[in-house]
Amino acid sequence: MNTLSAITVTNITELVTVSSPRGRSANIRDRACWGLSFCMDGQITYTHKGKHVVSDSIHAILLPRGESYTLYGDKSGLFPVINFDCLDFVCDTVLALPIQNPEGYLRDYEQMKALSLFEGNRAQVMGIFYHMLHRLSSQSASCRILMPAIQYLESNYQDPGLTNAILASRCNISEIYFRKLFADQYNTTPKQYILDIRIGKAKQLLADGTLKISAVSEACGFSNPYHFCRAFKQRTGLTPSQYMQQNRLLFTDKP
Repeated sequence: MNTLSAITVTNITELVTVSSPRGRSANIRDRACWGLSFCMDGQITYTHKGKHVVSDSIHAILLPRGESYTLYGDKSGLFPVINFDCLDFVCDTVLALPIQNPEGYLRDYEQMKALSLFEGNRAQVMGIFYHMLHRLSSQSASCRILMPAIQYLESNYQDPGLTNAILASRCNISEIYFRKLFADQYNTTPKQYILDIRIGKAKQLLADGTLKISAVSEACGFSNPYHFCRAFKQRTGLTPSQYMQQNRLLFTDKP
C-alpha cells in the first residue's frame, strides 16, 4: 500500500456523519470512492475477504474504492466519514489505522465540514485533509512493523494456542519489544486484542443463530465453552444465550 502522505487527492466528494445503531447490518458492493471513517462513539465490525476489522475511537478505517464488504453495528454510535477520490493509490483491503489524540481528528473533521458549506474554501478543506493523512501515515510507521502479526492473528484467531511468541516471530522482533510496540500502537495488549476479535466474531455467529453455544466457542478459538461464556459476559454484560435471543432477529442483509 502506498503511504497515505504521498497520495494525490483530487476531490473530497462527501463529508457525512453516519448514525449506526446497535444491530445494524449492511452489505456494501463495489464502493464508488475511497473513504476515511472515524468513530465519535460506538463500534462497527467490518468483514472483508474473510477478515474482521473493528472501527472504534482509537482506530480510523480506510475503506477502499471498488471493494465489497459487510459491516455490523456492535454498539450504537456516530461515525464521521470523509469520501474522496485520489490518484495512484493501491489498497485492496479495509484497514484499521491506529490513531492518537482522536479528539484532534474529530475537530479537524468538523472544521472541514463547516468550511465545505461555503464556496471558495476548497484549498483550506484539502489542506486539513492532507494534514490528517500525514499524521495517520506517521502514526502507522510502527504499525507496519506489526502488520505481519496482525494479519496472522486475524487469520488464526480461532487457534487457542496463539501466543505472543508466535506473533513476535512473524515480525522478526523479540517478544518483549513486540508487547511494548503493540501496547504503544493499539493501547491494549495482544491478548486483549485477540479477545476483542474473538468476541466480535462470536457476536456475529450468535446473531446468525445457526450454531450452538459450544460450536461458537470452538469456532472463535476459546479453549472451552465455560471460558467462552465467562469472557463473553465480562465483555458484553450478557450471556451468549441472552445475546443470541436479543440479536438474532436484527442480523439481516439490509442494503
